Amino acid sequence: MKSRSWSGLMLAAYCLSSVAPAGAASSTEKDHRMHAHATGNFSISMTPATTPQRAGRTSLGRVLLDKVYAGDLVATATGQMLNAVSDTEGAAGYVAMEAITGVLQGKEGSFVVQHFGTMADGRQELSIVIVPYSGSGQLTGISGTLAMRIENGQRVYDIDYSLPE
Repeated sequence: MKSRSWSGLMLAAYCLSSVAPAGAASSTEKDHRMHAHATGNFSISMTPATTPQRAGRTSLGRVLLDKVYAGDLVATATGQMLNAVSDTEGAAGYVAMEAITGVLQGKEGSFVVQHFGTMADGRQELSIVIVPYSGSGQLTGISGTLAMRIENGQRVYDIDYSLPE
């Protein structure tokens, strides 16, 4: 790889702002759900869990994630990311699972998010969705999407979510 680290590429992919639409819910479920938006900042620490392995022109790695959320979500998170970084400049992909525990707009509990990100030819895509039925405590039944971006040098998140009323 040319003078850049795979973790730098993965961090760029990790902080993209494109998201997939929220999962479909039944019309009955939609009628009895509270919809909300939350935003704030986060910090992240990424630690390689293994030495990257080569597969042709691609380096495959596994990374441990530790995050701290502030703002509408006051929480900590841990997770794991699998990544693939090509020798081609700016081409990479990753998947990750992240368990988040804390308080979301006054509701205490936990939930899990699933990440899917790619970058190539100057285009970056990131989809982060709340894993169905992963919520606990006051966040039981949570569904929605999470978006991440870098704004004025800070990592920012936006969560569009719904909960049963």
